[in-house]
Amino acid sequence: MQGFAQYSPPTQSVFVELGGPGLVYSFNYDFRFDKDRLDSWGLRVGAGGYARTNTWGGVKERNALLTVPVQATKLFGRSVHFFEVGGGATFIYFRDDFTGWNSNITQVRKDFDFILNSGNTPALMGTLNFGYRKIPVDGGFTFRANLIPVFNQNGFWPLWAGVGFGYAFH
Repeated sequence: MQGFAQYSPPTQSVFVELGGPGLVYSFNYDFRFDKDRLDSWGLRVGAGGYARTNTWGGVKERNALLTVPVQATKLFGRSVHFFEVGGGATFIYFRDDFTGWNSNITQVRKDFDFILNSGNTPALMGTLNFGYRKIPVDGGFTFRANLIPVFNQNGFWPLWAGVGFGYAFH
């Protein structure tokens, strides 16, 4: 007599996302709290940003951005197609150093202005999440496309979006 293996849905994923709550791009890990159901609450945590240096005519500018998006999300649907809703916050740290050609004085700016001005960083930006997620029944390549309204003390921007590609697993 053979036993039957219990089906375990792919309730975890890793993905890269362009735009979205990571603002520029982010690498993310997502998991469902209920390991037996895809259509349940979960959490996604990521990190993104950049660092670059520009030098021209003796002028040196260095800037760096770090974002850490965290969202609680709920999936609705069955099979491989899901509607996703959620919300959370993105930690933002930005630094811009500018050294002029005629001095050794460096000016530092920590004011981040992308979508909405975040003021001096570190700062938090609130995020909402409404979108589509495709998760193969047995895991594998996963896709997502989401509308990500963002907000902070300086306002609300309803038309930010993200597209992500990754791998879902058990």
